[in-house]
Amino acid sequence: QVQLVESGGGLVQPGSSLTLSCATSGFSLNYYVIGWFRQAPGKEREGVSCIRGSDGTTYYAESVKDRFTISRDNAKNTVYLQMNSLKPEDTAVYSCAAVSLLKFRLAYGSTWSAHRTYDYWGQGTQVTVSS
Repeated sequence: QVQLVESGGGLVQPGSSLTLSCATSGFSLNYYVIGWFRQAPGKEREGVSCIRGSDGTTYYAESVKDRFTISRDNAKNTVYLQMNSLKPEDTAVYSCAAVSLLKFRLAYGSTWSAHRTYDYWGQGTQVTVSS
């Protein structure tokens, strides 16, 4: 029932931009937290950013702060990740994930970047930054 589908990945040169989309269905964004994660070969999955669908509160990993922007369109049930000034280090499979706001708030000891907190995941989209 709950589905998340990422799109917008691709091959770009350093310094360029990409915007990823996470199309959701089966739930209302207003009651969920949506996170963007990435995983590069041989590395752990990293929380990139998240947004609360209810009030639009956002959080970012230090490595992408001031370069990436997360946003949402509740009417379209879609969350976006605008990525600017891309670096080779940003190369990874990017996935979006969802968890109910209630569960997120009750998950004692967890943070927005804890991937185990999220219940639903998209298939991922590849972002490659290379010259």
